[in-house]
Amino acid sequence: MFSAAASSALCALPVAAQERRAVAAAELPPVTVAAEEQPPKRLARKKPPKNGDLRNHQTAARTGSSTADGGTAGATPAASSSLQPTAASAVRISGKEVNAVPFSRSGEALEVVPGLIVTQHSGEGKANQYFLRGFNLDHGTDLAISVDGMPVNMPTHGHGQGYADINFLIPELIRSVDVRKGPYFADQGDFASAGAVAIDYVNKLPHNIAEMTFASFGYRRALAATSNAVGAGTLLAALEATRYDGPWRSPDDVRKLNGVLRYSQGTATDGLTLTAMAYSNGWNSTDQVAQRAIDHGLVDRLGTLDPTDSGTSSRFSLSGSWAQSGDYGQTNVRAYVVRSDLRLFNDFTYFLDNPVNGDQFSQFDRRSLGGIDARHAFDWRIAGIEAQTRVGVQSRYDDIDVGLFKTEQRSWLSTVRDDRVQEGNVGLWTDTTTRWTDWLRTTVGIREDVFAGHVFSDTPQNSGSAQASMASPKAGIVLGPWYRTEFYANAGYGLHSNDIRGATITVDPNDKVTPLDRVPLLVRSRGAELGLRTKPVEGLTSSLAVFMLDFDSELLFVGDAGTTEPSRPSRRVGIEWTNQYKPLPWMTVDLDVAHSHARFTDFNPAGARIPGAPTWVASGAVTLGGDAGWFGALKARYFGPRPLIEDDSVRSRSSLIFNARAGYIFDNGVRVQLDVLNLFNAQTNQIEYYYLSRLPGEPIEGIADRHVHPAEPLAVRLTMAAKF
Repeated sequence: MFSAAASSALCALPVAAQERRAVAAAELPPVTVAAEEQPPKRLARKKPPKNGDLRNHQTAARTGSSTADGGTAGATPAASSSLQPTAASAVRISGKEVNAVPFSRSGEALEVVPGLIVTQHSGEGKANQYFLRGFNLDHGTDLAISVDGMPVNMPTHGHGQGYADINFLIPELIRSVDVRKGPYFADQGDFASAGAVAIDYVNKLPHNIAEMTFASFGYRRALAATSNAVGAGTLLAALEATRYDGPWRSPDDVRKLNGVLRYSQGTATDGLTLTAMAYSNGWNSTDQVAQRAIDHGLVDRLGTLDPTDSGTSSRFSLSGSWAQSGDYGQTNVRAYVVRSDLRLFNDFTYFLDNPVNGDQFSQFDRRSLGGIDARHAFDWRIAGIEAQTRVGVQSRYDDIDVGLFKTEQRSWLSTVRDDRVQEGNVGLWTDTTTRWTDWLRTTVGIREDVFAGHVFSDTPQNSGSAQASMASPKAGIVLGPWYRTEFYANAGYGLHSNDIRGATITVDPNDKVTPLDRVPLLVRSRGAELGLRTKPVEGLTSSLAVFMLDFDSELLFVGDAGTTEPSRPSRRVGIEWTNQYKPLPWMTVDLDVAHSHARFTDFNPAGARIPGAPTWVASGAVTLGGDAGWFGALKARYFGPRPLIEDDSVRSRSSLIFNARAGYIFDNGVRVQLDVLNLFNAQTNQIEYYYLSRLPGEPIEGIADRHVHPAEPLAVRLTMAAKF
């Protein structure tokens, strides 16, 4: 769709930009977390739903999908989006639901997403490890995460492609989490093949918040948040401070500061927001440890083989959104600029590569990025058939300093590579949703992505330009409702980008001589999904989705480099079952189960299993209580065993962890809350890998072994909070 001249122009000019914003189509209306604005205006008068439309019966945000903006300035209007079909796996989760269950770190708040596992293999300032739909997504590859329309994933990152650090998240500010899985949605581009998670903050708090948490292992957290009328709008401010040592023999010594300042004005269809965020963190890292070191008594389960591993991270952003409605439809524009810095010191292989100084290395990533997401939706009708067409442009530009260095106890030894990268992308998309009858809705769309950039390497042979484009058609259909049940079918093409340094490389940066093959800049994905959503009895909503997802090239974690690399083509087939039951106004029960079958699709004597790909994932939660009086929660999360090498001869352990909460809300708004994490003190692991490493005195070629990062033992956290 783009000419060669257009691609060349993209390569030559800085490309402003966007990462996608995961917007779920509104088939089942969400529960409002806080009455922030007046209801949005309708673009056009719609016919009332007929035939017992499931949308009329849905009351829980958990199992209904919606636009990611509903109820905030800059939103897609709810009336217009009512025509948008969705997928059986699409879901909107309210901020109230996110905060109703206990979790140990801010990233784990995203485990409200059905089938998603969020864990950690290093210090508490590093990006989490994500698992979804049979993928070990490393630190975010193929899971697009956004916060208030700003992309979190980082292309061509120093630690791993698609690195998504969500540690700046303040869970108490979440208004909604919109989830869409699979490459079926035209407004989703890079990193969104397995799924897209869009987190939106509130514009206004129903009450000001002040809270303190004290806990085991030196955990301390303070949060203050307030919102007040300023002129014609609302000013929201929040500040979070966290200290944490953890149970480790070498304390994490986490020192996190986090702040949000947001001004909003108007409504969802005619309004604006301007948001500033600032985040800074420093920590020590207890990385995964060779199991044999634990078995031989060199360290215990909570020990480390290199106490100098550590990291620092910061993120500063300014973003804005603007929305306007009129006779010709709804226009929404979001723009952002972000400055982020990361420095990591890791040692995964000990003395395998360097028997004298050890294998510690430092990864550095400093970038400035900017982007825009502009879209317009308009409704039309021909011969009584209602339709909505959306068009949009998304663009993003990253200016990156990225490097890899060999170190010893954080002291520089040598430079492996030190690069300056300028990378941009533009995505143009459109889709049309048509309601043919009261029981048939369809969507067809297409997306064109163009990526281009230049690498300025300290090794001149690895410098150069790369560019690629890819068109991705999408389609979806919704049938029903019949007997409170709707049926869905979705299919589409997607993509993920590779590190652009891999697309320009010619020689090994270690010796500057050994030739290396280049990898494609873009990799194709193809997916399909069949499913249903039903409400068989009052209070119970259940969805079932069967999916398939193919990749032309799998991305795998490489232990001795701490990053990912492209490898073989793959296929995943799976099923997800999601349930929410509200038998009483003060009681909610959730149960999610997912099964995936992940295999490489080419022949290789090494085997067909995909290392790290989970087969079974499940979670269940019971939450009790209302706006006052006693409340509580119990959540269980099961993370099934995974193959650790291709022939499946080595597998990880499974884990089953329970978290519990009990508390009381007084009439004056004071809340006392006790969380117990890892309630039964399960001796299990957060993460496991299998690769070569070498301890002092071992054979020079090293030993293949499993490397584990244990789950934290039982911990108690006491929170005292007030609303005023």
